[in-house]
Amino acid sequence: MQKITKEVYLKWYEDMLFWRKFEDKLAAVYIQQKVRGFLHLYNGQEAVLAGALHAMDLTKDKMITAYRNHVQPIGMGVDPKRVMAELFGKATGTSQGLGGSMHIFSKEHRFYGGHGIVGGQIPLGAGIAFGDKYHGVDGVTICCFGDGAARQGSLHETFNLAMLWNLPVVFVCENNGYAMGTSVERTANHTDVWKLGLGYDMPSGPVDGMNPIKVAEAFDEAITRARNGGGPSFLEVKTYRYRGHSMSDAQHYRTKEEVEEYKKIDPITQVKDIILEKKYATEEDLKAIDKDVKKRVAECEKFADESPYPEISVMYDAVYEQEDYPFIDHKIK
Repeated sequence: MQKITKEVYLKWYEDMLFWRKFEDKLAAVYIQQKVRGFLHLYNGQEAVLAGALHAMDLTKDKMITAYRNHVQPIGMGVDPKRVMAELFGKATGTSQGLGGSMHIFSKEHRFYGGHGIVGGQIPLGAGIAFGDKYHGVDGVTICCFGDGAARQGSLHETFNLAMLWNLPVVFVCENNGYAMGTSVERTANHTDVWKLGLGYDMPSGPVDGMNPIKVAEAFDEAITRARNGGGPSFLEVKTYRYRGHSMSDAQHYRTKEEVEEYKKIDPITQVKDIILEKKYATEEDLKAIDKDVKKRVAECEKFADESPYPEISVMYDAVYEQEDYPFIDHKIK
């Protein structure tokens, strides 16, 4: 694994802080109705992405995930302005404003969504990995899903075929403790989700998902195994979300005290403490990073605000191949 240096810690701090502030801004503009529909935020889970990206080769590795998917494409290299524009439903967005919050996508940067169907991305992740193996591409697919999606039957079908075909894929359960409002304890007679992989002889294990160092180490081992022909792995990355399942979540299923306890191990704070302890930067240096992050987020909002909405005809062009739209009773000018 690439060594975790001073530069890596500073990058982790800046990246995770940007992702956090980016989504804090989304929460604010959602209330203003600039973002519509569902909105699922990643606050608290940033160490999972930071550690994964450190272990990945972004020139060839791929990622697919669920609907909590705004910051992952940014980490993969997508312009955050285009991500925010997509959330605003604007033509400059990653899917011309037609996908919205749950369907961010970038073939260029090997980020394959963003999927609104719970667990729908699990077999797709195996399919992407199958494509790489079939075409002789030396890439590994990271396939992420939540603890609720781990209860889908398609997971078992996918695990079976992934092992049978020895696919270069790392399955990742981002276990934040709750499937919407249902705790892990209420979804099965066991709480160790990672053990689901053992029935298929798949290398599996739990990971501290609040610590990017632990995440990076676990991902590096799994990615290296897949790249060297060792097949799939299954990581249960134990993390926590500070906000609700979505913006409409009243969070009656957990206490404020529980949330505050997890904030004591905030991944951003953990990295900041290491930076200060090792004297990689001063408080003033970090304040300068904070200021720059807020400026960049403001630029994203300005870009999205000033971008035009897509023409209505774009929506029809994305659905119908024939230009005269024979299946509708009126034509779009």
